[in-house]
Amino acid sequence: MVLGAGLRCVPVSDLEIRKKLIHGGQLLNGLAGPTVMNAAPFLSTTWFSPDERATATAIASLLNYLGAAGAFLVGPLVVPSPNGTSHLPLLSQSNTEHIKDRIEAVLYAEFGMVSLIFSAALAYFPSRPPFPPSVAAASQRLSYRRSFCRLLSNFRFLMIALAYAIPLGVFSGWSGVLDLILTPVHVSQVDAGWIGFWSIVGGCVVGIAMARFADFIRGMLKFILLLLLSGATLASTWFTLTCLTSVTHLPLTTATLYTSCILLGIFLNSSVPIFFELFVETVYPVPEGITCGVVTFLSNVFMGVLLFFLTFYHTEFSWFNWCLPGSCLLSLLLILCFRESYDRLYLDVVVSV
Repeated sequence: MVLGAGLRCVPVSDLEIRKKLIHGGQLLNGLAGPTVMNAAPFLSTTWFSPDERATATAIASLLNYLGAAGAFLVGPLVVPSPNGTSHLPLLSQSNTEHIKDRIEAVLYAEFGMVSLIFSAALAYFPSRPPFPPSVAAASQRLSYRRSFCRLLSNFRFLMIALAYAIPLGVFSGWSGVLDLILTPVHVSQVDAGWIGFWSIVGGCVVGIAMARFADFIRGMLKFILLLLLSGATLASTWFTLTCLTSVTHLPLTTATLYTSCILLGIFLNSSVPIFFELFVETVYPVPEGITCGVVTFLSNVFMGVLLFFLTFYHTEFSWFNWCLPGSCLLSLLLILCFRESYDRLYLDVVVSV
């Protein structure tokens, strides 16, 4: 991430070389992403007891999303919009050079933050506590080859992997172009940024609360996911029908767009740590990093496929909106048919007794 963020800041006057450096920096940043995103279940198993693991996973995974929430605000507030949807005073002086300077300021700030975190990790970042907090933390795990064979041959894991990857991948791609989707209904870039911000913040709060509930009452992960995915299906359907106001005649107001989008983000983002815990419980003793790495890769594949189609069908977004309720409903059906098991928790409870 340090190298990737640094490449984006190299002051080169040749635009072609600058473009290649930025693409290279984005590639390196993307390669680092899965490691950071998948670290939460490993950290919670290594450092926390069984009645704290879900909460630790939620905090470690969802606080990671706050960076994305900040991006929704930093972009519109620091860089003026060139497409005429911004109401900021900066719009009057938003010439090409001014916008370029503001973008470079954001890139330098990101490079500074990443370098600071990297320096802190170099200075002190122990790999494990002096004593393992649970039996699972001290137990032997499968090798990489056996782990991948176990994952690919486990039909139950493939079910919940798709249940996670499809809606979260679609939602990630949809969130990335939310300002473009809302521009036709006369929502400014700043308002779209605030919608994305509050959906992520709400998802973090609800996700941590749900994970704490899962720690108190064990064996409820499937039930929690059914509730969250049902809410996501209803919220995404509400948003999609609202955008088709000429057909459905539903009221298209800022309040309805805010509410439906934020609810959708809350339900989907808060499901991430619950999914992670269910993955690990289902395929234990496969290492947590490998398990979550596979599902994150699948999620990125679905997001990439969706954005690939967007490059060809970018004049009208109703099909993109319909992908949301469709993916949430499919995930709900997969979880409904899933038979849950808690192999890691069973080991901790039985052996400790």
